[in-house]
Amino acid sequence: MSRIRVAVIGGGANGEHDVSLASAAAVVGALDPGAYEIVGLTIGRDGTWLDAAGEVIGLAAAVEMLQGCDVALPIVHGPRGEDGTLAALLELADVPYVGSGLRPGALAMDKWVTKLIAQDLGIAVAPGRLLTARTAADYTWSAPVVVKPVAAGSSLGVTLVSRPEDLDAAMAEALRHDDRILVEQVIKGREIDIAILKNPDKIVASPTLEIITDGGFFDYAAKYGGEATKFLIPAPIEPAATRAIEEAATAMYEALGCRGVARFDFFVTEEGTVLNEVNTMPGFTAHSQVPRMFAAAGMPYPRLLDTLIGLACGHG
Repeated sequence: MSRIRVAVIGGGANGEHDVSLASAAAVVGALDPGAYEIVGLTIGRDGTWLDAAGEVIGLAAAVEMLQGCDVALPIVHGPRGEDGTLAALLELADVPYVGSGLRPGALAMDKWVTKLIAQDLGIAVAPGRLLTARTAADYTWSAPVVVKPVAAGSSLGVTLVSRPEDLDAAMAEALRHDDRILVEQVIKGREIDIAILKNPDKIVASPTLEIITDGGFFDYAAKYGGEATKFLIPAPIEPAATRAIEEAATAMYEALGCRGVARFDFFVTEEGTVLNEVNTMPGFTAHSQVPRMFAAAGMPYPRLLDTLIGLACGHG
């Protein structure tokens, strides 16, 4: 039986470049070489395409290589990748690929639009305001807030603002990553993640995962600094809260039109569950949340990848 020719794309022209490279390298390391022939491609920080040897090949040559593959794994987080950009390229090139398409990628990357969709579904979100560089000057601080770019990942540009004198710097930092920012009310609750995977015949929810950090704020340093962050699987929450999270995540998955696997981040508060954000191409090392959650359910990392590739190829 011939091997499946798989293109694994990593990197990206955004602030999550290094995170994506780690995810892509982990994917390559986990794929069975007896079952897959791997074609490595990297998108540089400047947007150039490189082959597995690190040689610049350009977009046209990269597309030609992709069209010679059976399936692609676009393991690129953040803007110009996870936001539907790569999905659109693969659609135009007629290459089957793992993960969500253009529409869900673009919608989920836009945190403001995600809020609007969630609210229409009756899912609670943090109260917030959408601002630009022009309108930010009119915002008046009245309570602790979280300032974040509308379309960025890995908590880049996200700041917890507890003092009014820190607001301008937080907004400036967020505007470095996007031309629109969100200023959200601080939600006091436990941080709970869940992943949704759609098989041809059913939707599967992973076990829940609770994130515990020493500082209580899951920022970029906490996500990738290592030892200060703990993950509890399943999250030690009430069954009713677990059901609410599963239902909300499934509703969002379907409303967005996601494919493959997506991660949904919530807060569990005294008043109920609150959706924080949606990730259509979440971190994908063996130690990232999604692989951890499915491993706890009896689906090891390599088998999760096999499942996703099978779904993309139409025989999952």
